[in-house]
Amino acid sequence: MLRIAVPNKGSLSGAASAMLHEAGYRQRKESKELVVLDPENGVEFFYLRPKDIAIYVASGKLDIGITGRDLLLDSGASAEEILPLNFGRSTFRYATRPGTAKGPEDFTGMTIATSYEGIVAKHLAEQGIDASVVHLDGAVETAIQLGVAQIIADVVETGTSLRNAGLEVIGEPILTSEAVVIRRNGADAENPQAQQFLRRLQGVLVARSYVMMDYDCRAEHLERAVALTPGLESPTISPLHNEGWVAVRAMVPAKEAQRIMDDLYELGARAILTTSIHACRL
Repeated sequence: MLRIAVPNKGSLSGAASAMLHEAGYRQRKESKELVVLDPENGVEFFYLRPKDIAIYVASGKLDIGITGRDLLLDSGASAEEILPLNFGRSTFRYATRPGTAKGPEDFTGMTIATSYEGIVAKHLAEQGIDASVVHLDGAVETAIQLGVAQIIADVVETGTSLRNAGLEVIGEPILTSEAVVIRRNGADAENPQAQQFLRRLQGVLVARSYVMMDYDCRAEHLERAVALTPGLESPTISPLHNEGWVAVRAMVPAKEAQRIMDDLYELGARAILTTSIHACRL
């Protein structure tokens, strides 16, 4: 069976389980469950601490894992990203008190507090900066106030908590992260079970990003209409009972659907409908 690691808690947990459920996999019903067997799909899920998932996958004990890109890179584990999942996005940045530094070029001799010392140490080394890194688990904003460090490096979303602590973001982002699927370096990329798992998740990603659009259009306007809705390969076009009219069906990006509907209406199309896509294979 394919053995897959899933985050057991934190910001990635609920979204990962929701995606797996959409992909047709059985998921745990209670947070106390640590292992879920899905014999119909030939998969066994292990619910683990997000920070540990890359280690387990790299060891070869588990075939695939879902974790954050930041956690993968910070772990230093021998594992690789194979599919971004488009949720759990975050930006990792430096912050300090105003006037302390403008960017990493000013960090020489300073101490940086972070929960991700692997990422920070690598970034400093790549920049050729001689600074110390101290590990803290959570609430790194207080490190400056308590004199533990002059700089912090942490996940930044809105920046509100940093401003409330009297800090400001400096320099360019260290890393942009999101949830990703990972596997051990050197693992068989053609594993049929793993490929099927990835196809299912890719199907969910596409289904979330597109809608199916149907509309009726005068034949003389068809070329212009098709230019608005080219679909993935090409749209499906069928003649209607009323002469001179055709029915068109195509997948369109969900975020552009309303604009496309407006443009089609202006073109003379009618009976314009959109429906959600629950699953697909491309």
